[in-house]
Amino acid sequence: MTQPYLDTSVPAGVDPGEYARLLRRVHQAVLSGARPPASVRPVIADSWERVRRSRVDPDSPRPAPLLPRDELQRHRAASPLAELLPMLRQSLLGIAEQASYVMVVADERCRVLWRDGPVRMRRIADATGVVEGSQWGEDAVGTNALATSLAVDRPLQVYSAEHYTRGLHQVTCSSAPVHDPRNGRALGAVILSGPAHTVHPATLALVSAVAQHAESQLRGRHHAHLERLRAVAAPLLSGKRENVLVVDSDGWTATAAGMEPPRRVLLPRGLQDGGAWLSGLGECQVEPLPGGWLIRPGGGEAPSPTEVVLDLAGAAPEVTVCGPSGSWTHRLTLRHCELLYLLSRHREGCSAARLAADLFGDPDRLVTVRAEMSRLRRHLGGVVESRPYRFNEGLRVEVRTPGYAADLLPASRAPGIRRARQEAARAAHG
Repeated sequence: MTQPYLDTSVPAGVDPGEYARLLRRVHQAVLSGARPPASVRPVIADSWERVRRSRVDPDSPRPAPLLPRDELQRHRAASPLAELLPMLRQSLLGIAEQASYVMVVADERCRVLWRDGPVRMRRIADATGVVEGSQWGEDAVGTNALATSLAVDRPLQVYSAEHYTRGLHQVTCSSAPVHDPRNGRALGAVILSGPAHTVHPATLALVSAVAQHAESQLRGRHHAHLERLRAVAAPLLSGKRENVLVVDSDGWTATAAGMEPPRRVLLPRGLQDGGAWLSGLGECQVEPLPGGWLIRPGGGEAPSPTEVVLDLAGAAPEVTVCGPSGSWTHRLTLRHCELLYLLSRHREGCSAARLAADLFGDPDRLVTVRAEMSRLRRHLGGVVESRPYRFNEGLRVEVRTPGYAADLLPASRAPGIRRARQEAARAAHG
């Protein structure tokens, strides 16, 4: 697994106390409209912009009401993180006791599902509102490690006056999202929170490592599910001479007969028993299995698609491909969102070097770009061409973007996406 980007808050070699005082002056200047004495990190500046647009009062935020106990229990039972709770506690409660932290486990909507730690720290957390059943979205309490790390989809430490609301300026928090390995969706986050004077970059590294371990355990459970699916499918595939593929409900291949199986098949939303066109397989017959699907590829090329809708305005970016064989929708990874959006801005086409510069700020990252484009083209058959990379000629492309520039792929650090945000912001302000 690629090591996630660790976005720590206090620059190396800087005294945390002095830096906290500087941040408070910056915070005051930004909120009053004066010229700040320094700049905050881009991830914090972007979050402050989102929060100000939500009209959060920095002195008197109005968090959402606490979840009723029965509703909290329902969300706990539904969370895939519930089974990981013993491991999370074992990994984090020791450091929480030693370093005066509380451990928090939240879901993907920033709802605190579990909280644990030393009694005196739980009392402090009570005073700041970090209680089970509380909601910590940016639009409720402003910039905070939990909500902002989920917004940008990477581990994040937020220190002192980087928090938008003044009531959190005495706090430091480190948060890391936990993803479902089957589809990349964030299931929630694990957080360590404590007094600002306890800030340390190793805290974020620890939380990030624990989140990775949680994802590893989820991956192991997914592999066990695929093994069970193989066992269920074995009698059905025995003696088959036709091409047959068995996948789970997310399209991951469990087993196959008579063919070289793809690692994953992109399944359209609302797949039903009967005929369907599947990207990379063509016309197929599909049958439901417990926890998956049995697919019989029929061969033949599907007609070329006629329309692509790239929807970046919703909570989960997705692409819809339409054509004579029907339409299907697929949730996109961040990288594929970036690539498709950049291609939509350059319909004449882009070289690998130009895409590398827009994605990484380095035109020499050609191998990485070509590998990503190969995966994208394999998934979206007939949509993207090469030499140069571009949308297929004659294809109608619609791009739906958020109403505010700062909300355009907030998790992206790609230079080309940041430029697009800046251009949109300038256009909005005349």
